[in-house]
Amino acid sequence: MSGLRGHLNMPHDCELLVTAPGGSVSQHSEPGLQAAVYGRALMAGSRDQLAARLAAAWRVRGAQACAELSGHFAACIIDSSKGEVLLAVDRSGVHAMHYEGNAQGLQFASSAADLPAGELDPQALYNYLYFHVIPAPRSVYRNRHRLLPGEYLLYRRGRMERGAYWRIRFHEERSLPFAVMKRQFLGILQDSVRQAADGQIGAFLSGGTDSSTLAGMLGKINGQAPRTYSIGFDVDGYDEMAYARIAARHFGAQHHEFYLAAGDVADAVPRIAAACDQPFGNSSIVPAYFCARMARADGVTRLIGGDGGDELFGGNERYARQAVFARYERLPSGLRQLALEPMLFGLAGQVNWPPLRKARSYVEQALVPMPARLETYNLLGRYGPAQVLHADFLATVDEGGPLGQLNACYWESHGLSQINRMQALDLRYTLADNDLRKVTTACELAGLEAAFPFLSDEMLAFSARLPPDDKLHGTRLRYFFKQALREHLPRAIVHKKKHGFGMPFGAWLMQDARLRALAYDSLHDLKARRLVRADFIDQLTGKLVHEHPAYHGTMVWVLMMLERWLQTHIQASASPKTGYETEQSGLQ
Repeated sequence: MSGLRGHLNMPHDCELLVTAPGGSVSQHSEPGLQAAVYGRALMAGSRDQLAARLAAAWRVRGAQACAELSGHFAACIIDSSKGEVLLAVDRSGVHAMHYEGNAQGLQFASSAADLPAGELDPQALYNYLYFHVIPAPRSVYRNRHRLLPGEYLLYRRGRMERGAYWRIRFHEERSLPFAVMKRQFLGILQDSVRQAADGQIGAFLSGGTDSSTLAGMLGKINGQAPRTYSIGFDVDGYDEMAYARIAARHFGAQHHEFYLAAGDVADAVPRIAAACDQPFGNSSIVPAYFCARMARADGVTRLIGGDGGDELFGGNERYARQAVFARYERLPSGLRQLALEPMLFGLAGQVNWPPLRKARSYVEQALVPMPARLETYNLLGRYGPAQVLHADFLATVDEGGPLGQLNACYWESHGLSQINRMQALDLRYTLADNDLRKVTTACELAGLEAAFPFLSDEMLAFSARLPPDDKLHGTRLRYFFKQALREHLPRAIVHKKKHGFGMPFGAWLMQDARLRALAYDSLHDLKARRLVRADFIDQLTGKLVHEHPAYHGTMVWVLMMLERWLQTHIQASASPKTGYETEQSGLQ
């Protein structure tokens, strides 16, 4: 496992260790002070003597020294002469930092695998079942935390202070004409891909706008055919290989394909669960891993992904869906409350006429405030926590905690347009703790690095000053992005609907005996941990997943990956310590 790890035990015992491939770390040491920067960082546009310059900035600016770093990094300074430690991660959260401290000292690591296991945090496990990941700043272990994107931690003589050295700041007024913005965007895009194109470089290619854009730009920059890698599924409604081939032909790529099967998933699950820092329930990590493995076998050492394009430029379909609901909010309150709602939910509420039924559904959803409306289809909410979870376990957690996190993030910036508030939410919850962890873990497991050109600091800044209407034009997604790249991308790619590397786990679960045995055996073992109700697991596997494999199969995957992670990372000789004791089964 590569990265940074270290400790400071009061008053002066300290250690800093770095394990990293060549070129991805800078270290500096002098009496009483050590500094290290891991990743692909820059300072004043240069990588030369990075850690030494960070140490010099620390003496002048203190914790704000990390604001002088750009790129994707995890950084630390141990100033043992003062009993102080500074930790920081990049603005997108490509790299992580785990830490645990008290008055006696601080230990930290960019990978949780480099810290000893602790007592499991029940709230973190609940959050996993809600989000399918454990969002920062929480960790799976009690009293251990992680930095958010753009954050630092200052440990000073036994006290810890977390702060932001950077937060995205949106400017919603149009200040430049389209032609100027387009020129700026294409220049930033080209520079971002060039900075990422170190070593033997390749590109994920799903056939979507983001991966196709990067593959084409990579070929343009290198002046040779880009190496591209795609995953296909022999299941109706999931395979997008036709679009990947269109992009590959358009850019003259050296294209490589692999069709994933249920047996491949069964083989990979134990390895992936073992590689994850924390329970991780995004099933698309499997195709990402096989794509990265294919690239590594081809000699690639660095693989670029299109993550971030949807969030920065308005590409998620929920942006358009929520814009439709927002139209109802803009109607005069008198019209809504005195006319429409009494009509739809009064006498007309008994009429089962399809147009009225559709109107009622629309208004019901529109009446749910943001960001709770985004969670309308949340699996845990749909089932009901009390129906899913052991009563004793549920008594130890705050059921409203996850939505409270979302609310706090969504309303951090008052007065912004809905699309920009959703973007800020997605930068943290969709990207930092989910998609980026998926790709970086998959690539590291396959033995190569991941890079994300859309998440360069310059691209983040450009997105922040792009007018909201250029991200979502009415209900048209990626308006500016598609207009700016119309001459670069094949027409079929510009007009296709988003899909990506989704995996048909539910369909395979019904078809493949070995994968089904792995999943159901894992859920059977999970029953004994007294987290999830045994009767819910029986209902899920015996009835629900047969009724709707794609929808309920997601919960099977989430629970299976939780159990596989616990089996790998928690001593098998004892049940995981979750901070509560119980004598009742809770299954009456």
